[in-house]
Amino acid sequence: MSYRANHQADHSHYQPHDHARPHARRPAPLLTPAPSPAAQSSYTIAHAGKQVRFGPVVFWIVVGTVVIMGAWSAATATYFAFRDDVLTRLLARQASMQYAYEDRIAELRARLDRTTSRQLLDQEQFDQKLDQIVRRQTALESRASALTAMPDVGVTGSIKPAPRSSLSSDSGSSAIPKPSPINDTVIFVAPPDREARLESRTPAPTTNQPTQFAKIQGLDTTLVRLQTSLDQVETRQIATLNAVEEQYESRIRRMRGVFTDLGLDLNQMQGAAPPPPRGGVGGPFVPVKPPKDAETFERQIYRINVTRTQIDRLNRTLSLVPYRKPVLGEVEFSSGFGVRTDPFLGRPAMHTGLDFRASMGDPVRATANGRVDNAGWSGGYGRMIEIDHGNGLSTRYGHLSDIKVKVGDIIKIGQIIGAVGSTGRSTGPHLHYETRIEGEAVDPQKFLRAGVRLSSN
Repeated sequence: MSYRANHQADHSHYQPHDHARPHARRPAPLLTPAPSPAAQSSYTIAHAGKQVRFGPVVFWIVVGTVVIMGAWSAATATYFAFRDDVLTRLLARQASMQYAYEDRIAELRARLDRTTSRQLLDQEQFDQKLDQIVRRQTALESRASALTAMPDVGVTGSIKPAPRSSLSSDSGSSAIPKPSPINDTVIFVAPPDREARLESRTPAPTTNQPTQFAKIQGLDTTLVRLQTSLDQVETRQIATLNAVEEQYESRIRRMRGVFTDLGLDLNQMQGAAPPPPRGGVGGPFVPVKPPKDAETFERQIYRINVTRTQIDRLNRTLSLVPYRKPVLGEVEFSSGFGVRTDPFLGRPAMHTGLDFRASMGDPVRATANGRVDNAGWSGGYGRMIEIDHGNGLSTRYGHLSDIKVKVGDIIKIGQIIGAVGSTGRSTGPHLHYETRIEGEAVDPQKFLRAGVRLSSN
């Protein structure tokens, strides 16, 4: 197939000149009409001696169609060639997205499980903390009850003075003067405001315990505040208990110091001390010992109770020691113990007691428990009372204007036994007071000073 234009040469074959051969006579050219412009711009397809002529528009349409079909064929071939890769990439992308979603879902589920577990753990911890606070509060309340029930050490000493008006009215009346209160032993009386203080220090019990996890942001802060409050209450309780124990120990040291200062045999006197008051009491004897699993607080309570028992026994023993004043008011001596100038003879003489300055008729009180051995007139003593306190201790009260007891009477501390006077060998109203050990007169101020030390804080 060949394409030729109409303006090509009429000669189909080119024959070269043969210079060797003589020139042949050429035939004269045929005269043909000239082609038209339309014929010059058209295209001819020749095949096997046949020619097909068509215009440029058709030609370019055919060429464009062929190009388009070729491009389409190339694109289709490329698509089919790379289709597997594209699908693979798409599938991989879809799988990656699916895996990512699954991982995200798994992560959210794990987070949810962790959150749920954390909530359950927080709720369990909250319940444990709350239960711990409740148990601790119960223990502190029990300790507060123990502290409230624990008595305070009442400092004892000399007889407390009464108002002068009451004394004058009593002395002017015909009735027997009533003895003013005197503490011969340590009286355990809790202050009325102590229980209130302990209750105010103890936080209110928690009645409504939440059964579900409380989602309040300030819940932990509340628990911390409760713990802090309980810590403060426990600290105050320990401080109070330490103060009570120290006070008891100081008290018992002072009480034992009285016997040491006076040179008295404590063991002997404790054997002669009166037994504790009896009533409807009894039961088998069980030795006291602290529990094996007792905490520090309980052991300290145990020590304090033992000390209290010792103090009570020493109090009963000290009730036989005349270390109190026989008259009310401030101590004022008109004459001391020892050598002095005799008021009647003006010569040196031994004064075996103390002369307390007092008014006529002032009540005279027993300075210790005992029994009346003598009550009546006794030479220079005038009207005199002698009380035996046991263990060789005795006291004498002389120059009385009135005697209100008789021989054999059992006397209690602070009991009024007579009235101040000026009977016997006396220059005026006063009380002659003696203390004797095994019949020998000793300085009463020694006993009075021991009583002052005992009553001091």
